[in-house]
Amino acid sequence: MTKLTGPAQEQILSILQTAANRLEYLTPNDWALIVDRSTLVSFKKQDALIQKGKQSRMLYLLIKGTAKIEADFKARIAEIGPGQICGEMAFLENNVASATVTAQENTEACGIEWSALNDLFELFPHMASRFYRSLAVSLSRRLRDQIVLKTGSKK
Repeated sequence: MTKLTGPAQEQILSILQTAANRLEYLTPNDWALIVDRSTLVSFKKQDALIQKGKQSRMLYLLIKGTAKIEADFKARIAEIGPGQICGEMAFLENNVASATVTAQENTEACGIEWSALNDLFELFPHMASRFYRSLAVSLSRRLRDQIVLKTGSKK
């Protein structure tokens, strides 16, 4: 785990703020605060970012690479890439992970501890509102994608 500073931090902020499936309601200042309290974590292909049934107390925002989210019996829930989050359901429910997230290639992510994020939300309540709204949209899109996948319906 590496603390993010200087040009590396600026590059990561650019990725997170411009990714297609980012947490879209966060402001540039919100992102700066989150990244400032994050660490850069690297995962090799097939490494588990999150394991079903465990509580890591970390959220990960992918910077580089892709990861698959799978439930029981290797049932694929989603594939995520740069700018997308994982670990959010356990965070929302203050519970163990409901799925396993595995790197599909060498992957880098910003990892932020739940406690650091909650500290930010206490200091900046409007940031919390934007964060939770962004999570709701992200989870809604994942659910919609699953419905389309299962039924063959159009979005």
